Amino acid sequence: MLRRILPQLATALVSGHVQPVFGMHEVGYSFSRGLWQQWPTHQSAAVWEFLHAWWAHTLSQPAPVVPVHEVLALCTEASATLGPWLHTWEALDHRVADQHLAAAAARWEYDLLGDRLPWDSMDDAEARCAELASWLARHAPARLRGQDVPEELLHRIRLTGLNGPARWEDPHWPDYRY
Repeated sequence: MLRRILPQLATALVSGHVQPVFGMHEVGYSFSRGLWQQWPTHQSAAVWEFLHAWWAHTLSQPAPVVPVHEVLALCTEASATLGPWLHTWEALDHRVADQHLAAAAARWEYDLLGDRLPWDSMDDAEARCAELASWLARHAPARLRGQDVPEELLHRIRLTGLNGPARWEDPHWPDYRY
């Protein structure tokens, strides 16, 4: 069924007309359940192309119709991988992408500090959480220092890269209760 509705779904997604109950990761589940990666090569390539184009376009828009963190969750769940999406973000070295990074980091930091992925995942949530936290701790601080973000956020991003007592005993631990 996904193959039949994909053109209309893609248009609705990009225009912001899809309103899932809990988040865009749900739409990613629909892609995944459609087994699109097993379709004939030219059809699965078209899905990859759409996801990559939408992701890159979203990162470059100052006010995208679907927030960056939601598009990332959708693309990750649809493709069953996080790495390519983070690599694209990392490669876009411009102010708009960095503003999105600041907003996403502020939204994610509570979950990541609790070792939880900031969206529900169909599989491998623990590994995806570790990958996202590690990437954020490695790449965000340098890019966000020029973005007028609160120093507390930069400390929390740094803390996502630490584990166990090193995290909780750090003087900048926000004393969250999980």
